[in-house]
Amino acid sequence: MQSPLIPLRRRALKIGVAVIAAALVLTGCATDASTSSSAESPQAGGTITIGRTASVTSFDVNKEITANNAFAIDKVFESLVSFDSDGKIIPWLASDYTVSDDGLTYVFTLRDGVKFSDGTALTAKDVVFSLERHLKLGADAPLPLDAPITSITAGSDDTSVTILLKSAYTPLLAELASFSNGIYPADFGGKSEEAFFKSPVATGPFVVSEWDTNGDLTFVKNTNYWQPGKPYIDKLVYKLVADDTQLLQQVQAGQLDAIDEVPYSNVTELQNNASTTVVTNKSWEIEQVFFNTKNKYFSDEHVRRAIAQAIDRAGLTQAVTFGTGTVANSLIPPTISYSATDQGYALDYDVTAAKAELAQSAYPDGFAVSLAIKAGNSAVAQEAQIVQEALKQIDITVTIDSLEVATFQEQVYGNLDYDFMINSGQSDYPDPDELVSFQADPEGWSQSYWTSYTNPEVTTLIQQGRVTASGDERQSIYFDIQKILASEVPYIPLYFTSTIKASTSKVHDLTLLPNGSIRFQDAWIEQ
Repeated sequence: MQSPLIPLRRRALKIGVAVIAAALVLTGCATDASTSSSAESPQAGGTITIGRTASVTSFDVNKEITANNAFAIDKVFESLVSFDSDGKIIPWLASDYTVSDDGLTYVFTLRDGVKFSDGTALTAKDVVFSLERHLKLGADAPLPLDAPITSITAGSDDTSVTILLKSAYTPLLAELASFSNGIYPADFGGKSEEAFFKSPVATGPFVVSEWDTNGDLTFVKNTNYWQPGKPYIDKLVYKLVADDTQLLQQVQAGQLDAIDEVPYSNVTELQNNASTTVVTNKSWEIEQVFFNTKNKYFSDEHVRRAIAQAIDRAGLTQAVTFGTGTVANSLIPPTISYSATDQGYALDYDVTAAKAELAQSAYPDGFAVSLAIKAGNSAVAQEAQIVQEALKQIDITVTIDSLEVATFQEQVYGNLDYDFMINSGQSDYPDPDELVSFQADPEGWSQSYWTSYTNPEVTTLIQQGRVTASGDERQSIYFDIQKILASEVPYIPLYFTSTIKASTSKVHDLTLLPNGSIRFQDAWIEQ
């Protein structure tokens, strides 16, 4: 989930394996796969410095969700299973796993020889402690373990873990693949929670070395990492850069080795620069307009429907993404199972229909509202201006409120003090349940992505989707959810993004994941 991988993340959610969209094909000096591959043999050593627009504020693996933290946490912590660049679930700290025929018993065999960064061996007791801590947090965890788990136990030889469920829960493996289920030492290695997460010990390829919660972060390689010879680089530095324009300038000047945000308008420029490389992958992210349904205007469904029909989403997508995004006709991206993109549920752009819809509302003569956005992102600023102009056509006056990230998070997420906003929905794992639950479950941590939207029918369907086995019946459930959401419009899907990163030509083998993160254990830099 800006999301909240959510932009909350420009990218929260944050964030399906069966339906994978084709990777975006770029031209010039670009890589059209999820890895910036090289025919050369990797060189060991060196430092990769990547520019990011938000600092890392916490490593508490069970309590974070925003991309600034999530994509640092996943460099240190690893889970029993993970997913590859196509979104396919793969074994990770577990070398294999079995699922009983009734779907109630999951047994994970731990990989031999895995050590924590302090040199101690990973055991099943560590896994049990980590998952139970996450489970006990319940609703206080932004990405909770929602499965109906009755027990998590270590095998007698401490090399296997068994998870028992009260009832079948289809998203469990995908849920366990999330960064939020990373494993750490039992009892925090003898430290307090606070002390542990300030200097975390885990199994990932990197270890926190220097950390300024308002600035930069330096990782060093984990010399006890279980993948032989990896990571290749000695250091990974997250450098705080104010905005995406400065990111672009600094990577072109060689002051940064890579950047985490690439302005859509500059993709071609970077492609045509022999000193830079563009890498892309399919994405689980969706750019959206979100309504505070407790706001007196946006509590009116007719108002929300009118706004949806007043925005030319195709024109906005082309103008903002320069062809790198695709119009979103559903909540679930086509890179995740059961996307209803082709079902025709979305309200079409039709200003005449928008005016008629507004005329049915309690505010037929229009009104004035504020649109909240995060500062520092040129694409979001452009989206806000397009929305502002579009709503003039139906007599809705929009003031754009550009907020610094910390202020935005406090005001919007913390206090629900906003009229409507632009943000990203991001799935953190490849199952439709997470994105739908995060954005439509009023009982969830985000209160339906901070919109306060509630519909008992949708809530019931969400619950059914979790326990229904993969197949036509589950697809029908998620299609029904997307149809209702498209009609009631608690948010307007604008476009599906592609994950786009850039580096200097000296950087090789960056692996992009569909949740927007980068795997660096295979990355190397020419010395």
